Amino acid sequence: MNRLAEQVQADAEAVAPVSAKVAGRAVRLIPHRSDAADEGALPGDYRKILAIVREADGPVQVRAVGERLGLDASVRGKLEPLRAKMTKLADRGWLHKRGDGRFTARL
Repeated sequence: MNRLAEQVQADAEAVAPVSAKVAGRAVRLIPHRSDAADEGALPGDYRKILAIVREADGPVQVRAVGERLGLDASVRGKLEPLRAKMTKLADRGWLHKRGDGRFTARL
């Protein structure tokens, strides 16, 4: 029974997003696309963003993704944390940020 409990814990830790301490606060690390086996390594909110961008017919604006997530898109301040997450996904190779500020999925 103990071995089973240890195995379940090890499996959960392998799937859980990696956390680190920055300035004394716990933050989640977003892996580079080349380092991760699949998008399961991303936290849930990042996976949702990635799915919305992939479902789109073409490049999407942050506002459109925010509306799909149920954010109040009329208030710019509500979209800035989402823009930061999408930019982080682009910096790590999960998305592509175009020059006009819209995002597309990487193949």
